[in-house]
Amino acid sequence: MDRLKQLETFVAVVGRGSLSAAALAEGVAPAMIGRRLDALEERLGVKLLLRTTRKISLTFEGSAFLEDCQRIIHDVQSAEASVSAGGVKASGHLRVSAPAGFGRRHVAPLVPAFTGMHREVSVTLDLTDRIVDLVNEGFDCAVRLGELPDSSMVSLRLGETRRVCVAAPAYLAARGRPESLDDLIHHDCLVFSAGASQQRGWTFHSDGRLVSVRVAGTMACSDGAVLHEWCLAGQGLAWRSWWEVGADVAAGRLQTVLDAYAAPAIGIHAVFPQRRHLPLRVRLFLDYLKHTYGNPGYWGVAQCELLPGAADSQVSK
Repeated sequence: MDRLKQLETFVAVVGRGSLSAAALAEGVAPAMIGRRLDALEERLGVKLLLRTTRKISLTFEGSAFLEDCQRIIHDVQSAEASVSAGGVKASGHLRVSAPAGFGRRHVAPLVPAFTGMHREVSVTLDLTDRIVDLVNEGFDCAVRLGELPDSSMVSLRLGETRRVCVAAPAYLAARGRPESLDDLIHHDCLVFSAGASQQRGWTFHSDGRLVSVRVAGTMACSDGAVLHEWCLAGQGLAWRSWWEVGADVAAGRLQTVLDAYAAPAIGIHAVFPQRRHLPLRVRLFLDYLKHTYGNPGYWGVAQCELLPGAADSQVSK
């Protein structure tokens, strides 16, 4: 049995929510879909899906395997398209959604170069921090950071970023550098005042596990850009994403602290509706983002140095 077909079937079942829905879309009997999944699980020696008469759910191994399957299928489709398309040019209109802050810094600057390479493609970039409904709102794809709760979309990992604890040199000169997580209690921390994830605290690695540290300070704001400016002005420590502060660190305007406790990487993903034949303009745009974000030089060497184990080793649903 074709191994790629097994992977495509696995992704289709997860995306459509049932064996019968996947079978209907492909025009085969549900029993055929079931046999492919059985053969895949037997070959791998693990259970990927928990199936009942009412629903299916991913096992831990299935969740981990899913992203690799999506990437493999996408790569195969891109390879086939690059050959079969031949001299065909990308054309048409591309609608993209991205988080406001990240999109301003790391999506919008790439659009002119992309449209310059593909003159027959036009782009509308929607920058918003809400999760858009790609299908009903007519978007071709969206860039998203972190966890991807929407299982109805296909995801492609474009790269990764991470959060770091930073401060201006003037603040550190006046208040000293925190050397341990316990030291944070003695510092002014610039707190994001909205959002459940921030209310749980700043996340770090400590003793091989993740810990969330509750912090406090005299200034808080619901706008991350304001926290960034306050930090540059020497008002306190901030826990910000590398995509936002990396240039400041490289220029010496900010310095990282508590690097030994660096938090885990945050995935940068593109999500798009389940489609067998993704338009060429979408494939090319996603490939362009992936090539850019996947280049360590784009983010700066310092982010790589903050990866756990980087000294030893140097892209869902």
